Formats: sequence, C-alpha cells, structure tokens
Amino acid sequence: MALHPAIVFIAGLVLLAIGAELMLRGSSRLAVMLGVRPIVLGLTVVTVGNSLPELAIGLTAGAEGRDGLVVGNIAGTNIFNILFILGLTALIRPLPIQPLSGRLGAPAMLAATVALIAMSLDGRLGRIDGLLLLAAALAYSAAVVRMSRRASPAVKREFYEEFGAEALLAAPGAARLASNALLLLAGIAVIALGAQLLVSGAVDIARTLGVSDAIIGLTIVAMGTSAPELATTIVATIKNDRDIAVGNLVGSSLYNILVILGATCIAIPGGIAVGTEILRLDLPFAAAVALACLAVFRSGRVMSRTEGACFVGAYLAYLGTLIART
Repeated sequence: MALHPAIVFIAGLVLLAIGAELMLRGSSRLAVMLGVRPIVLGLTVVTVGNSLPELAIGLTAGAEGRDGLVVGNIAGTNIFNILFILGLTALIRPLPIQPLSGRLGAPAMLAATVALIAMSLDGRLGRIDGLLLLAAALAYSAAVVRMSRRASPAVKREFYEEFGAEALLAAPGAARLASNALLLLAGIAVIALGAQLLVSGAVDIARTLGVSDAIIGLTIVAMGTSAPELATTIVATIKNDRDIAVGNLVGSSLYNILVILGATCIAIPGGIAVGTEILRLDLPFAAAVALACLAVFRSGRVMSRTEGACFVGAYLAYLGTLIART
C-alpha cells in the first residue's frame, strides 16, 4: 500500500534534520581535532553543513528534471531565512548586529542575488554559471577569513560549548577520529535518503494540489529545509547567545546561491532551467529582501522589534501572494 505523499514528505524532512545534525557534528568534531580554526570552521563546515539539505534536494530534483523545485527552493529558503527567521528573532528580542555582517555579509548576499538574476535572464543556469558562483564563494570565504583573523572569545566559547571541542582537543585519539568519520558518513547517507523522500513527497503533493514544482519549492520545501535554522536561532535567542546562529542565517543564504546552486548547476547535465515566474517575481523579491537586510544592518547596531515585525509581516504578505498564485 502506497504511503500518503504528506507522510513521505514529513519522513524525508525528519531524515534531513537528523542527517544534517549527524553530518554537522561529525565534520565539526573532525575539524576541531585536526586543528581547524573556529572562523574557518564556521565558514565551511557549519555554514555549508546547514545548507546540505538544500544541496541534496537540488541534486535530486535536478536529476529528475524538476528544475522549478531547484531554484524555487533556493529562493524560498533565502526569503524565509531573512524575513521570517531573522525577523522573528528580532521580534522576540532586539538583535545586535555584528559589524562583519553589515560590512561584508549583507552586501555579498545582495550582490549574489543580483548576479543570479543576471545569469538567469536567458532562462537557464549552466556549468559556466555554476563555476562563476563557486569562484565567488571562494573569494567571499577568503575575504571573511582575512577580516576575521581572530574570533572573539565569546564566539570561541559558544562554539566549544556547542561541539564539546575542549574534550576533543584533550583526547583526540584514533578511535575518536574513526567514530566521528563514521558519524559524518552516516549523516551524508541519511541526508541523501531524506532528500529523495522529500522530493518525491513534494512532487506528489504538487500534483494533488494542482500547483507547480516552483510553488512547492518556494513554500513547504523551503520552510522544511529551514526548520533546523529556525529552531537553532529561536533557542539561541531565548538564551541570548546568538553570535554564531544569526551570522549563519546570512552566511547560509549566501552559500545557498554560491555553493549549493553553483554545485547543482555543474552536476546536472544541461544545467537548470529558470521559470519565467520565478525570474519575474521571486528572484527580484529575494533581491529586495537582501537590500532590506543591508539597509537594516547599516542603519544601526541593533535590529529593533519594529523592524523584526516588519520583516515577519512582509513574509506573511509574500506567502499570501504565493497562495493566490495557486
């Protein structure tokens, strides 16, 4: 007896969350044991690890010819990350803005979104586009490392508490290395399975509701893959310990475009088709969101509750337009 598409979708979502956590903890602990600096680890393993579900979904959907789901998921996730998660964070408690986010993170996110729109004007993202996006990711990473040669004590303490780094450094050992390597591999395997189930469930739901893959990618898939970031950020906000969590929202949104979409364009033969509706409406809206984020970050050292409420309200209005489009 075939399972209901909603059950398949939820099962895939749960597996993605479990797999991402396993992969993130295994790879982070391995990096700590190998002496990787916290700032480099945050840029690579943590940020890309948070975006790995999007990569798995992009590769799976792209291989099945569901191009609308690929680009829709990236655009939808970034809009959800900034408007809803970041806005809700500030709404719960005024949000201190780190200087690096205002000087580099937000401008880079805006530039990447505008570049993505320019690359999509011909209706397709190919391997050359993917290579350019990955090259931009390397350049951005190098710039952040150069601007953050020394992580602050607060960031180091938060990272060590999160991943138990002090214990790992005290007793690395071959057994610990092997166990964390297995944890990493298990996480990747679970993510791959979760992505297959989620895409399969999402496509069946789209058929049942009579909507496009792009709309499903912009809504339930985007919200689902952002669920770990939402939970992490809310918990960090309540604990008033948000340096790494909030920084990763901007970082993950940027790497979704540069690394995740870039790698997907390279991996899928023939590239990824970009639908007219996404190009005309959703990608420009994602650029407007990045511009609003930059304006808020540059306006002061704190994102207020009022600004947070405006962000959340804007997301709900956007969600209303998506529902109207169905």
